[in-house]
Amino acid sequence: VLAFIKERKMGLNDLISKLVSNPHICHHSEVDFLKIDENQNEELDDDELLNPMCLTFPRSSLAEELAIKPSDFDYLKIIGKGSFGKVLKLQYVLMKNIKHPFLVGLHFSFQTTDKLYFVLDYVNGGELFYHLQRERVFLEPRARFYAAEIASALGYLHSLHIVYRDLKPENILLASTGHIVLTDFGLCKEGLAPTGTTTTFCGTPEYLAPEVLQKQAYDRTVDWWCLGSVLYEMLYGLPPFYSRNTAEMYNNILNKPLILKPNVSNSGRELLEGLLQKDRTKRLGVKDDFMELKCHAFFSPINWDDLMARKITPPYIPSVSGPTDLRHFDPEFTHLPVTSSLCNTDGLLVTSSIKEAAGAFPGFSYGPTDGFM
Repeated sequence: VLAFIKERKMGLNDLISKLVSNPHICHHSEVDFLKIDENQNEELDDDELLNPMCLTFPRSSLAEELAIKPSDFDYLKIIGKGSFGKVLKLQYVLMKNIKHPFLVGLHFSFQTTDKLYFVLDYVNGGELFYHLQRERVFLEPRARFYAAEIASALGYLHSLHIVYRDLKPENILLASTGHIVLTDFGLCKEGLAPTGTTTTFCGTPEYLAPEVLQKQAYDRTVDWWCLGSVLYEMLYGLPPFYSRNTAEMYNNILNKPLILKPNVSNSGRELLEGLLQKDRTKRLGVKDDFMELKCHAFFSPINWDDLMARKITPPYIPSVSGPTDLRHFDPEFTHLPVTSSLCNTDGLLVTSSIKEAAGAFPGFSYGPTDGFM
């Protein structure tokens, strides 16, 4: 177990460091980030997967200095669960966070002797998967809106040399305002230059690109294949090469021609053909990445400046009564007792060993540079 933790410690690298070290962000008049320890920005091995968030911060960060701890929060509900942790809804006075409009924001991270905590934006409009299952397909304008916001987020990650690698409807949330929020960076690969490749076999079966299945070297265009798969599913109801039999589905991805029914516009079919090109060297985005998508005819109705400013009215607004509304979360999670997810002794949160725990993952804890109240 200790060896496993030590190995995974290396995976908590500098995704957030890359984000805040972007010159455009750091020169913003309202931003005063801590200095990043550039000596920690080392290339990761591909076998370091399933990292909770991928970040590296200076060893003495504000979160550690201010002793942020589990007892600073009210734990309200469990709203999700994954292989390596649970997602809880909690309450705190959160500060303004600079981030891409369609990426989930990180506010704090801290640790105890047996748990790592991430405090992220609360998004309660439901997974895109949930809405797609309920409605079966989306009309083309709605699918275009979501695809544009997703593409914008992916393009931003690519500009920071980050490949997302696990785009699927379950990782795409809707904010209560109706805008996209991309979450779950557990399979991100950072430090991949525009012409760089990687070889790790990872992702979700329905959305795996052919080059990943063939265990060939792949690049950032793997994200555009995944976007094509998600767009196809939004327009047609199922992923493009879907089969209940996984082996058959893999064979379809590798060998079956793409079938596009006529209920989608010509530009929509052309975009899908470009994104779902089996040969990654011919795939849309291989040359100029996100710029190729922005210029595609399918997105001609999109004003990209307005999109980034969230000035485009979303085609659908989730029905939520307020921030406490949990109707879009699976009762499988919300019915779980919150206390079982916390480190406690006789019902009391353990806080005396916070400094001791910080030695296990030095530099892990993070918080905004402003005061908290």
